[in-house]
Amino acid sequence: MKKQYYRMAIGVFLATVLMTFFSQRVSAQMQDPVHFSVQQKQTSPSEVSLIFSATIDEGWHVYSTNMPGGGPISATISHEKMEGAELVGKLQPVGHEITNFDKAFNKKLRYFEKTVKFIQRYKITAKAYRLKGYLEYGACNDEMCLPPTQVDFDLKGKGPAEAPASQQRDSLTEVSAETEPVDTAKVVGATAGDDKMLWQPVVKELQALNGDTDTTDSSWLYIFGMGFIGGLLALFTPCVWPIIPMTVSFFLKRSQSRKEGIRDAVTYGLSIIIIYVGLGLIVTGIAGPNALNALATNAWFNIFFCLLLIVFALSFFGWFEIALPSSWANSVDNKASATGGLISILLMAFTLALVSFSCTGPIIGFLLVQVTSAGNTLGPAIGMLGFALALALPFTLFALFPSWLKQAPKSGSWMNTVKVVLGFIELAFALKFFSVADLAYGWHLMDREVFLSLWIVIFGMLGLYLIGLLRFKSDGSEREAMPVPSIVLGMFSLAFAVYMLPGLWGAPCKAVSAFAPPMNTQDFNLNNKEVHPAFTDYDEGMAEAARQGKPVLLDFTGFGCVNCRKMEAAVWTDPAVMERLTKDYVLISLFVDDKTPLSQPVEVEENGKKRTLRTVGDKWSYLQSHKFGTNAQPFYVAVDNKGHLLTGSFGYKEDISGYMDFLDLGLERYQAGE
Repeated sequence: MKKQYYRMAIGVFLATVLMTFFSQRVSAQMQDPVHFSVQQKQTSPSEVSLIFSATIDEGWHVYSTNMPGGGPISATISHEKMEGAELVGKLQPVGHEITNFDKAFNKKLRYFEKTVKFIQRYKITAKAYRLKGYLEYGACNDEMCLPPTQVDFDLKGKGPAEAPASQQRDSLTEVSAETEPVDTAKVVGATAGDDKMLWQPVVKELQALNGDTDTTDSSWLYIFGMGFIGGLLALFTPCVWPIIPMTVSFFLKRSQSRKEGIRDAVTYGLSIIIIYVGLGLIVTGIAGPNALNALATNAWFNIFFCLLLIVFALSFFGWFEIALPSSWANSVDNKASATGGLISILLMAFTLALVSFSCTGPIIGFLLVQVTSAGNTLGPAIGMLGFALALALPFTLFALFPSWLKQAPKSGSWMNTVKVVLGFIELAFALKFFSVADLAYGWHLMDREVFLSLWIVIFGMLGLYLIGLLRFKSDGSEREAMPVPSIVLGMFSLAFAVYMLPGLWGAPCKAVSAFAPPMNTQDFNLNNKEVHPAFTDYDEGMAEAARQGKPVLLDFTGFGCVNCRKMEAAVWTDPAVMERLTKDYVLISLFVDDKTPLSQPVEVEENGKKRTLRTVGDKWSYLQSHKFGTNAQPFYVAVDNKGHLLTGSFGYKEDISGYMDFLDLGLERYQAGE
């Protein structure tokens, strides 16, 4: 019978480990996170200012002016015409500028979140003036970057002697952009020669291959699943499992009929759901959606989360107990006894939440940390819904089928084993949050080899615990021999620790690539091979692919794309990925921030807006949006040498095995279609 208990506990643990390796699909979609308005302001009879005001979506940031070379694109202003005026000073950013050290570029970067203004001053030198040009800026979030984006302006005005009253000091006028008719065929002809099929849009086909382009539902399902598994884990702790048979028996005995008992148990379960979903809504209400999104990128919040998870882990190890004052539970329990009906059942459910807090608190805390740092506004409520549903389910099921209670595992030492195992898992994840802060500030305290060393120790000690060679005070002085399933699981944990050892010398360690710091943080790396694109021009690369009879991997990237460098360092350096890219594909990397001027500017229409392509980077950015309907980097898609899709797209996800599946599928479909 005891083996049955351990199998149940171990099964829950395995579900937890598998849950940590879930990832969300990245679908092709157009991103429009920055919204600019342009105004001119006459600050004196002889001076005018051009003001670019931006509102920035949560989770995104816009880089400042005068950024260091070799990094993200700076905000700059360019002029095509400047008649009757001259510049006064440089483009000035106005707003709360944030400075962080970026590990990928090994330098400090400056950027703005939420809002920013860029102001350029001009001195009027003639009776009339005209200013035409564009502001160019770069925007990124934690997963992707946009190509350099332009905000056009074209303004005219009178000089000091003829300025109308509407343009006197402190007056504002909106700027409108003058554009000419668009000829999309001109762009294709100017870029793709006679083979226009290479530029043929495949947006709908890509969406079909990727599945639903709205990732909101999948994100919510992922958060709900995390909460549900967390609730299942809470069930098998010493604070909850022993309460289930007593509570169900109480409902069945106090009711005059079995139907009433079932009704009360269902009401009790719904009350649990209401309480925990309310907790999730309170977290959102207190922090607000803006703060929830900031948790994902703010270094000090990540340090706080790291310390919080360490405290939870130590509590599960039995060093101390996190518990609410007993007087709270006693008070609520007394009120439940003194009242009747639905209020009584709701108070009983609240008593359960208070009494079980020492076990459920760390799991709830870990869950809230995960979902709030994901930046999803409704994440806490959705996560708590999953948690409460799993927690409430057995009360309802055992009330419907009382005979199941006899077959349910009895309380025992196996519940403490579950707690300790959860402690190791929370300790491992605490390091992930500290790693985020370390990368943001460039402390170099949690480089990849340090992270892997600590994980090797943590999972090694977990393995020793599961096979019975390591004991905690909470296990008691006379701990029984561990059952075979526990020992087998301990062997897997030890094997996992051994698996990570080569990572200290540069092995990719695919299973932990999504958690460990990027490969370029590794100081000692014997695997220093790099993948370089065969072509950086779309038309030339496609022509060579046709000559060789190979499929093409299009890599839409940027010199200032942080996550592009992470993918190249953590995924492309894998030997299997490297071989596939260099031998089986023609790799074409298209840099959307390449400032090489085109032979002549070309005007196009994109999403109902007119846009002027002035540089090579503009050309590749237009190709990405026009053909594939997306504008974020990194963006990978496999096509044949005629421009037809072979697979869906792949975005920023340091998942080597997933990337290999993506490449293998494209190669398989290309060979099948030959």
